[in-house]
Amino acid sequence: MSGNGGLSFAGTLARHGLAPLTRGPVTTLQINVGKLCNLACHHCHVEAGPKRTEIMPRRVAERLVKLLDSNPTVSVVDLTGGAPEMNPSFQYLVTEARRRGRQVIDRCNLTVFFEPGFGDLPEFLADEGVHVIASLPCYTAANVDRQRGRGVFDGSIEGLRRLNALGYGRAGSPLRLDLVYNPLGASLPPPQPKLEVQYREELNRLFGIEFHQLLTITNMPIKRFARLLERTEQQSAYMSLLVNHFNPGTVPGLMCRSLVSVSWDGELYDCDFNQMLDVPLGAGPRTLWDVESFDALAGEPIATRPHCFGCTAGAGSSCGGALA
Repeated sequence: MSGNGGLSFAGTLARHGLAPLTRGPVTTLQINVGKLCNLACHHCHVEAGPKRTEIMPRRVAERLVKLLDSNPTVSVVDLTGGAPEMNPSFQYLVTEARRRGRQVIDRCNLTVFFEPGFGDLPEFLADEGVHVIASLPCYTAANVDRQRGRGVFDGSIEGLRRLNALGYGRAGSPLRLDLVYNPLGASLPPPQPKLEVQYREELNRLFGIEFHQLLTITNMPIKRFARLLERTEQQSAYMSLLVNHFNPGTVPGLMCRSLVSVSWDGELYDCDFNQMLDVPLGAGPRTLWDVESFDALAGEPIATRPHCFGCTAGAGSSCGGALA
């Protein structure tokens, strides 16, 4: 890897006695239903936006539901995008997965609730008992709007208020609401527990907002964020930061070890980041139509690239927040 002493992620794992990186039992399907979004955030590794045309067709959604029937060990359906709610099959996937007893996660940007035709989304999510993980990179308007666009913070706060009014985020409520923090620039997230206390105090004091947990996620040096690093001449320094803070204690909990990432067109990947870089499964390219049981993927090698250092730096990073 240029600029970092020739280190590779696989080589680093080997030096720590952690190679090869392989998948365990698949318990989560993380489904990227497309790149259409009402926002175009600076840090977005998907490069999502209002003009993207990659949208999961119904036949792929129907294949996913069929595979849920034949894979009872998959307990979590994690819907992402883009704004996943903007996909015409979003409600179909949610209702069919919930009907089969699966936990469903919606990775929501909150402002989608105020787009034409989506006003009833909070009620739908509550009725189906969907776990909402909402992006809110700061508790101040200036920082959020700088990263995500003018007016996004106000829309996000109003979205959180709507969810709170339905019971989301309340102490003891089964309607789970978690928030996601990611740094504004080329730095690692601060300690998750300490930042969560700050978020909880400030959001409650300023807006009366409640939530269950804060998840800290490291910005991945790929796609839109990678270009920002290049423009600001921070790419080499950021990669060095990630490499130099490699934490072997994060490796057992890496999300790629228990999930399979599904693209909008039905291709399978080891994680959503690999999907965005078109890095196929470590054991070779496959689609939803090439598998009947995800058990067959257990024990297979996971494809790694330099961006994997982002998941193992410091306290680690996953779609479920810090790892250590």
